[in-house]
Amino acid sequence: MSLSSALQTLGIDPKWEEPLQAAFDKYDINTPKRQAAFIGQCAHESANFKILQENLNYSAEGLMKTWPSRFTTKEVADQYARQPTKIAGKVYNGRMGNTSEEEAAKYFGRGLIQLTGKDNYERCGLAIGVDLLSNPDLLLDPRYAALSAAWFWNKHGLNELADGQEHGQITKRINGGTLGLDDRLVKTTKALAALG
Repeated sequence: MSLSSALQTLGIDPKWEEPLQAAFDKYDINTPKRQAAFIGQCAHESANFKILQENLNYSAEGLMKTWPSRFTTKEVADQYARQPTKIAGKVYNGRMGNTSEEEAAKYFGRGLIQLTGKDNYERCGLAIGVDLLSNPDLLLDPRYAALSAAWFWNKHGLNELADGQEHGQITKRINGGTLGLDDRLVKTTKALAALG
């Protein structure tokens, strides 16, 4: 079994095989358990490797549900609803190295694991050898989307958790909670079976 089999099993475009292999080689994602966990998590985060940027086109109700501490009333939420740039400015300014609403709107989630924030873009860019601060849309390219996810994976010690098949903990480090854990497990299990 092989990486191409795992991608085929999950219905992931074969164009991802080369970028994933390069990312796996760089960050020691080098066993079936590690690769399956990475593929399963990324497949969930990116709708099977199809969505590479955060959708911030929220309704007022969605804003209040997702960020209740920032959108405390319908009146406040109505001022931002369906305005992704304005939403990013509000929810990401003053966090993750963003020092203005413009930076917050520039460094929203991109890549397979939705790299977010100026600090992460800068650190990841240095690690993978590209200037993500000047060109954040590079993370929409499969090569850099995969490398950025593998960088995040490595930075958060996820190989070790994958070795122990601690998928709940992996999910928490990626997502902050266990959102979508069942889907992540299904995808990981299918990938592992295909990888052998």
